[in-house]
Amino acid sequence: MLKYCYCTTPAGNFTLFEDAGKLVSLWFPGENPGPVGELCPQSPLLQQAAAQLQEYLAGQRREFTLPLAAAGTVFQQLVWQELQRIPYGQCISYGQLARRLGRPGASRAVGRANHSNPLPIFIPCHRVINADGSLGGFRVGRPWKERLLALEAAGAGGFSLG
Repeated sequence: MLKYCYCTTPAGNFTLFEDAGKLVSLWFPGENPGPVGELCPQSPLLQQAAAQLQEYLAGQRREFTLPLAAAGTVFQQLVWQELQRIPYGQCISYGQLARRLGRPGASRAVGRANHSNPLPIFIPCHRVINADGSLGGFRVGRPWKERLLALEAAGAGGFSLG
């Protein structure tokens, strides 16, 4: 049974989703997840996810310790696993990520997988940028990507390209 809760932050209200004891989706303020499951703010996992998200947005957390279950294709799963290896405060290009996967010609497919990421922030797709240093896209818009990169740059003493 899909459960969800709202996470109130200074940046707005996020919606967190859990299924079978794992975090499966994150929706940003202003996004409409459509029909959802059971509102369950007492779920220990959702409470922990909300606390970790709040800590991250406050600049107090660099890594997440939650069970994740992002649904996607085999290729998307590979991309999302590799995203979790990008350290806080670092960026890589879509092409670099494709090369890390052994698919050097798949930078556009990597971009599409990033766009389909159901757990942005927890699976840090915002850390992937264009080869020329421009930001590229983000599922919920470039202002959020800018905000997340600025948050990490401040906490890491500036961004570096990995």
